[in-house]
Amino acid sequence: MKKKFAAALAVLASAFAVQSVQAADAWPSKPIRFVVPYLAGGTTDLVARTLDQKLSERLGQPVVIDNRGGAGGNIGMDNVAKSAPDGYTIGMGAISTNALNPHVYKSMPFDPRKDFTAISMLGVSAIVLEVGPNVPVKNVAELIQYAKAHPGMTYGTAGVGTSMHLSGVTFAQMTDINLIHVPYKGSVPGINDMLGGHLPMMFDNLPASVSFIRAGKLKALAVAGAKRSPALSNVPTMAEAGLKDYAIDPWFAVFGPAGMSKDVVQKLSREISAVLALPEVHKLLADAGFNAYGSTPEALDALQHSEYEKFRKIAQKTEISLD
Repeated sequence: MKKKFAAALAVLASAFAVQSVQAADAWPSKPIRFVVPYLAGGTTDLVARTLDQKLSERLGQPVVIDNRGGAGGNIGMDNVAKSAPDGYTIGMGAISTNALNPHVYKSMPFDPRKDFTAISMLGVSAIVLEVGPNVPVKNVAELIQYAKAHPGMTYGTAGVGTSMHLSGVTFAQMTDINLIHVPYKGSVPGINDMLGGHLPMMFDNLPASVSFIRAGKLKALAVAGAKRSPALSNVPTMAEAGLKDYAIDPWFAVFGPAGMSKDVVQKLSREISAVLALPEVHKLLADAGFNAYGSTPEALDALQHSEYEKFRKIAQKTEISLD
C-alpha cells in the first residue's frame, strides 16, 4: 500500500513538473508590464528603457514601462506586490524600496522580505554630490566651509527616503553642518532648479546629471560610492575628499509579486542577464554612470535580505523618519 502511495506521489510530482515546464515554455503569451516606481526622466527610466527594447525582442512580447512615482518608490512597488504572480507584472525595486524605506517610513504597504519574488539584479548606480553654477566652491572642503557660513543651506534629492536622501543626511551628520532637505518628485525638477539658480546643491543619481556635468553646467564635487565612477574618473569619492568611511552604492533590481513560478522566474532572470551583458547595452549604461549586470534570483534575494538588515542599523543611527 505504501509503495503504491509513493508511486502515485511520484507520478503527481512528475506531472506537476511537466506542467511547470510547459507553462514556462508558453510564457509570455501577452505583453509584460514593467513598473518603474519613479517619474520618467531619471536613472531608473534610462535603465528601464534601455532594457525593455532588447528584452522585448528576446521574449517575443512587448515589455511596457509603467511609471508610477511617489512615496520614495513605495507606490509603484506596492502595485507590483499586489499584482497577480503570473509573470506579466514585474517591477524595478531598489536599495530604497527594498532595504531602506521599511526602516524610515512609519507605515509601509508591503514587506519586501515576504511580498516579492527576486528575479535579477540590474546593476549599481553612482550618487553624485553636485552644485549649481552660482555656488562659489570647487571641492567638498570648500563646500563644507561655505555651508557652515550659510546655515540652513538647502540640498535637493529625487525624493524622501531615497538613497540620495540618505546620502545627504549622512553628509550633514559627518560634517556637522545644518542642511535643509528639499525633496523632488524625481531628478529632473531638481536639476532644473539648480540650473536656474534656485537650488544650490543636490545629491543625485549620476546618470540623470552626467550630461550637465560634462557640459560644465553643473559642478560635480564627489561621488558617494566606495569607488570612483568610470563615467567621471576625475571626480573623487567622498572618502577621498576627506569623509572617511563614507560609502553609499545604490543598487537596482527586478522583482515580481510573491509566488511566481520558479521556471518563469529563471527564464526571465536569464534573459535580463543576457540583455545586460550585451556590449552595446553595457557601454551605453556605463557611459551614463551605471554599472549594469544581472544575477541569479538567489543572489538577489540574499542581497536584499542582507541590505535590509544593514540599513535598519543605518536608519536608526541617522534617525531618518518619514510619515
